[in-house]
Amino acid sequence: MVTLLAKIFIKDYDNVKDPDVRRQYGYLGSCMGIVLNVLLFIGKLVAGLVSGAISVMADAFNNLSDAGSSIMALVGFKIAGAPADKEHPFGHGRMEYVSGLIISFIIMLMGFELGKTSVEKIIKPEKIEISTLTFVILIASILVKMFMGYFNTVVGKKINSTTMKATATDSFSDCISTGAVIVAMIIAKLTGVNIDGYMGALVAIFIFRTGFMTAKDSVTPLLGARPDKELVNEIEKTVMSYPLVIGIHDLIVNDYGVGNVVISLHAEVPDTTNFCEAHELIDIIEDDLKQKYKGIVSIHMDPVAMDDEETIQLKNSVIKIIKDIDESLSIHDFRMTKGKTHINLIFDLVVPFGFKYGDSQVTDMISDKLFELDSRYFAVISVDRDMC
Repeated sequence: MVTLLAKIFIKDYDNVKDPDVRRQYGYLGSCMGIVLNVLLFIGKLVAGLVSGAISVMADAFNNLSDAGSSIMALVGFKIAGAPADKEHPFGHGRMEYVSGLIISFIIMLMGFELGKTSVEKIIKPEKIEISTLTFVILIASILVKMFMGYFNTVVGKKINSTTMKATATDSFSDCISTGAVIVAMIIAKLTGVNIDGYMGALVAIFIFRTGFMTAKDSVTPLLGARPDKELVNEIEKTVMSYPLVIGIHDLIVNDYGVGNVVISLHAEVPDTTNFCEAHELIDIIEDDLKQKYKGIVSIHMDPVAMDDEETIQLKNSVIKIIKDIDESLSIHDFRMTKGKTHINLIFDLVVPFGFKYGDSQVTDMISDKLFELDSRYFAVISVDRDMC
């Protein structure tokens, strides 16, 4: 069904790497959400008015908030697709995350208001009328929401959209909340026990929780989240596929919205490589990454001693020392300078976030171990963090 609709409404629908195609998928999902949620709202509103069930009314207004969320998603995709300008040189891609955040606030506000109404119904319950029409509308609603959840899940994965994935989660949550409403009506029909207000409160909790989780998913990339491991592995594989590159480090991926990334890294090449040849290689790799990820790429070239046995042996000694301290530690940019009285061992130490030792502690431990090896060794250590 997703492929069929994409074929009908989206030109070149298979090329999801293209920003315009990706945006069209966002428009399609958002428009479908607006239309179907408005229809569900009308249907459930009628059922709620007929039955007098607050849980059904709560579910109806939940669908109305979903329609508003779809409108915000549509606006978000529209603004996110705007080209870069003087004030926003990295584009407007993060607007998609902002729209997701606004959607989450709308959802949480709706959940809070419906929760208050449900508590009032618990304190002062009202008789509800149960009809076949109400059941039919609610069951149809679950089927429609299941389709919407499936559709948005497929689209969200296809275009890697936080907004569409959040919308899918919301749809599946709605299936649960509507199912709870049906259970309340069945219990009332069979036993005469009115738990409508309680089920309304349960629906409100589901709505609020969905809004909170959506907010979390939207805030994370805005704050600067660690990039997907799959993306990091792809970048590393691409760079390492060039014969002269013997290693990479200091890889940083800044996310300015899907399709708007800034990639920077250090590529290690043998120090015997011709300077012009190495420079040309770096230009080629940058162009390759730009074509693949449609972003800004900056690569720094680091020469590595491959033929100096003393440097290689000392580097291996340092690696053994740090691995004895903790396997998660690593080094790069190792070099050696000799003076009359001491030998400088200069390198960057990569320490994971939340490491059990402080930076000064771990560097002192390494310095002491090197001094034990040879009193002439003087460690000059710069502490780095693994950003990917």
